[in-house]
Amino acid sequence: MTSDRRTIRRLAGAGVLGAAVLLAWAGPVRADPIVATPHIHDIRGGGLTSPLDGKQVSQVPGIVTAITTNGFWAQDPQPDGSDATSEGIFVFTGTAPAVAVGDQVQVYGTVNDFRPGGPSSPGLTRTEIDATSATVGAHGLPLPPPVVIGTHGRRPPTDTIAHGITFYRSLEGMRVAVDDAVAIGPRTADGEVPVLADNGARQGVRTSRGGIALQAQTANPERIIMGGALAPIPAVNVGDVFPGRSTGILDYGSGNFKLLLTAIPQVALGSPPRQYARIAAPGELSVATANLHDLDPSDPPAKFQGVALEIVGNLAAPDLVAVQEVEDNSGPQNDGTVAADQTVAQLIAAISAADGPAYQWRSIDPQNNADGGEPGGNVRSGFLFRTDRGLSFVDRPGGDATTPVIAVDDGTGHARLSISPGRLDPANPAWTDSRKPLAGEFTWNGRRLIVIADHWNSKSGDDPLFGASQPPRAQSEPQRIAEAQVVAGFVKSVQAVEKDALVIVAGDLNDVEYSPALKALTDGTGLRDLPAGLAVPDRYTYLYEGNSEVLDHLLLSPALTRVPHEYQIVHMNAEYADQVSDHDPSLVRLTLG
Repeated sequence: MTSDRRTIRRLAGAGVLGAAVLLAWAGPVRADPIVATPHIHDIRGGGLTSPLDGKQVSQVPGIVTAITTNGFWAQDPQPDGSDATSEGIFVFTGTAPAVAVGDQVQVYGTVNDFRPGGPSSPGLTRTEIDATSATVGAHGLPLPPPVVIGTHGRRPPTDTIAHGITFYRSLEGMRVAVDDAVAIGPRTADGEVPVLADNGARQGVRTSRGGIALQAQTANPERIIMGGALAPIPAVNVGDVFPGRSTGILDYGSGNFKLLLTAIPQVALGSPPRQYARIAAPGELSVATANLHDLDPSDPPAKFQGVALEIVGNLAAPDLVAVQEVEDNSGPQNDGTVAADQTVAQLIAAISAADGPAYQWRSIDPQNNADGGEPGGNVRSGFLFRTDRGLSFVDRPGGDATTPVIAVDDGTGHARLSISPGRLDPANPAWTDSRKPLAGEFTWNGRRLIVIADHWNSKSGDDPLFGASQPPRAQSEPQRIAEAQVVAGFVKSVQAVEKDALVIVAGDLNDVEYSPALKALTDGTGLRDLPAGLAVPDRYTYLYEGNSEVLDHLLLSPALTRVPHEYQIVHMNAEYADQVSDHDPSLVRLTLG
């Protein structure tokens, strides 16, 4: 709520009374209102917008339930008895309101279906009263009892987000409570925590470690975002519980309904331990993928140490790591720098300090600000690899930011790369403002292996789940489908030279296993998406607003699926507030001899 700060000018510009009256708070507005003495449920109505939007109202009765820097919430102590209409509303004052929690008020102003984020925002509106004044009657009145969401009150829907919107809209602005809320995501930098009521009882498919799984048929509308705008929330991880009753005001902003707590909650720790992969046996090639979350030399040493411990400890020092989000030497400074040798040197030194093996690095510097990501950061994918267990990199000169790599016959019917490392069709429009995939040729005990490191277009700019369009529009999806088609075309070109070529596609594909983009990648290539083969409770590498989902993938060509292999997502980041990255890494161990 506090992020939606506006000024008194907005009210004056809308034709409401001027600042002098706004600041008086002494009596009723002098202009004749169009609608007199409506109740809050009359203003709210039963739909997604108010039937009185734009109308001036007077003497709206309520009890102040919470206060913020630019307004307060009021709730009618005489509800209409209908679950379809909310009894609470936000009263926007523009400055610190001269009321106290428990005050009996009568509000004067204009009803406004305000859209957080601006008129073009894809989110919903929030019905409020832009106040011109308010009168205060009695003080210290008891607050209306909160509506309990869960098994002991109103049960939220578990099927569609559209049903969830109707449910939460009917409670917007009211005092709401959840009992024994369990965290299904870590506390964010904004101080918010996604939870389920009643320790997750009677909810959707839970993950094996306490979260909730995003599935094709449901995005889990039973998730509740608890916000810390009115009372701070302690740092929590997935599985931690807020015992007892957590009470606050249900608000809407930033594309989500949020329960703004009015008291600091207690926490009972219950998060699972971080996971560790086993060490690869002799003859097993270990290949991992890891998103390093904009790693650059300006990051504190602790981040480099954390990444090193992830690679050496949690991932058991894989032979090969396909890495995403390594930034250039100047990080977010938009100064034209594209080289990342200092970033990589600092990372390799940290791995060595963590008693890890001697790793080498291969990558291609992008053109400045041509690959998306943080402006000036020039994120790129690359290969981090060790050569003491049988893996070698095949260097072939000629690779740069604009030269495409192609598959060629080595003269014996086997596929090799024209350049190594090399970028896949970098001039293709599919990669506009997006990271270009990097192909590298390796040998493992004499067997040739082609690996493609990917980091596809993000979902930034897609409609929020709890937005005005249902189902939400995924504007970013067509580009990922196009990117998938480019990668699939390259894999097919390798297979056209050598049917049983050993190919691995790895990286942050920014999409789920059942998406059209993943289907475009696997159709016609025979690539097998390894996370898709896991049981649903274990199938996630990323948490977004409490939904556990797969964004990071490892795919094997048919020849590799026929060899013994073992795949694992190593849960060590996404579920924790103190994370090295917001993605969990994963790896596959292949018995190639």
